[in-house]
Amino acid sequence: MIEARHLRVLRSVAVTGSFSAAARELGCTQPAVSQQMRALEQSAGTPLLIRTGREMRLTEAGEALVRHATGILAGLTAAEEEVAAIAGLRAGRVRLVSFPSGSSTLVPTALAELRAAHPGTRVSLVEAEPPRSVEMLRAGDCEVALAFRYPTLPGAVPGTEVAAEAEWDDLAVRPLLGDRLVGVVPEGHRLAGAGTVGFPELESEPWIAGCPRCRRHLVKICESAGFTPRIDFATDDVPAVVGLVAAGLGVAVLPELALESVRMKGTATVQVEPAVRREVVALTLPDLARVPAVVATLDRLEHAARR
Repeated sequence: MIEARHLRVLRSVAVTGSFSAAARELGCTQPAVSQQMRALEQSAGTPLLIRTGREMRLTEAGEALVRHATGILAGLTAAEEEVAAIAGLRAGRVRLVSFPSGSSTLVPTALAELRAAHPGTRVSLVEAEPPRSVEMLRAGDCEVALAFRYPTLPGAVPGTEVAAEAEWDDLAVRPLLGDRLVGVVPEGHRLAGAGTVGFPELESEPWIAGCPRCRRHLVKICESAGFTPRIDFATDDVPAVVGLVAAGLGVAVLPELALESVRMKGTATVQVEPAVRREVVALTLPDLARVPAVVATLDRLEHAARR
């Protein structure tokens, strides 16, 4: 009989590549990891690992078992959390992953409200941009992922980033808000104070681009407006983008959420047309969408977004 604890050990060995590294990750001894792997192979009736010196390689059966392990362990976690909440043993634990501008705007309000309403619920936070945050959710490394996606643009073809968003179909999606993109120009720029600016008016400008996903979307927006942007600088750090614009080194478009938490000294904002909004959502696995602590976290994120 295959046990959940054996699956956790197998998944850790597959990720880390060795018994010793898995032992460190799991907080146990290497002999204990080795013993549990032997028990799992006996239960499976076939070898799961090939040992070559210090390295471990999965057999075909091992790869199949690891593929199923994530869903199985997520289901068990959902069951444990729900049963514990019903029994009144504890309120639950939620691991939240968020992109930076969400961490500085939506998350603080949501978690403050969650702590006030459910002081026994433990929430941890790490930052990651999508698609990495979505990968972490599927891998069982978090219960809730705050993510965003951009709308389909004219000319999008299968295999592009937009088409890849269909992969969210296996997740529980809680829409939060539409986050409009805003143009950012130097304070003394010819378009500062213009109110609304069409993308074609920015064709001759050098650009400062953001994260890889935002960068790809910027290129698509500009190409749909009839030009390819000249990107001189690219950085994931929003204050750095604003600083580069303030220094007169280019223009940028940033989501309104990102602008809420940075000092805009030396810059001016303009509305850009056509208007583009990225969709900000909270994601979880379907099995986890019924866990009380996860539901409470999603509810508080939605309430923070409405505010």
